[in-house]
Amino acid sequence: MFAAENGLKGDPRLQAISEAIRVVPHFPKPGIMFQDITTLLLDHKAFKHVVDIFVDRYRDMDISVVAGVEARGFMFGPSVALAIGAKFVPLRKPRKLPGEVISEAYELEYGTDCLEMHVGAAQPGERALVIDDLIATGGTLSAAIRLLERVGAEVVECGCVIGLPEVKGQCRLNGKPLYILVEPRELDNCC
Repeated sequence: MFAAENGLKGDPRLQAISEAIRVVPHFPKPGIMFQDITTLLLDHKAFKHVVDIFVDRYRDMDISVVAGVEARGFMFGPSVALAIGAKFVPLRKPRKLPGEVISEAYELEYGTDCLEMHVGAAQPGERALVIDDLIATGGTLSAAIRLLERVGAEVVECGCVIGLPEVKGQCRLNGKPLYILVEPRELDNCC
């Protein structure tokens, strides 16, 4: 569900977050309107708004694990984890974590990919939140949910900064609640 549909309708922080995201046309390939959050990170107020909204939502849900999806989930997840008193667990692409890992493959439109997590990073019964910057098809987040559930963690919700229109109205992913702050930006009067 989108934050504006869940008690934050008209909240000026959502507009500030949306306005801080740059749209890069035809990146990384023609036809893609890339939602660049690096400009949001440069705007300390908008960045703080993202963290504050997530913290307000999750602080009283007894979450002990915040799992961030590589790489942009790493930018928001640790701040949220610190603020709510949870540990941060990075979910990485293959061969990026030293030591023993467990893996979960997932389908892409052009092939497959994989997420990995350290063995022992999440424990049976721990309540987990998955954070990423954007949800498009849900494939990556679905893999993150499966990875955490395989070790016995309970995924409470997935939180994303941006949700593509295809997920509008989709309140759940793999049976788990989905919380999205803003819709993608359109190009500003150019091109």
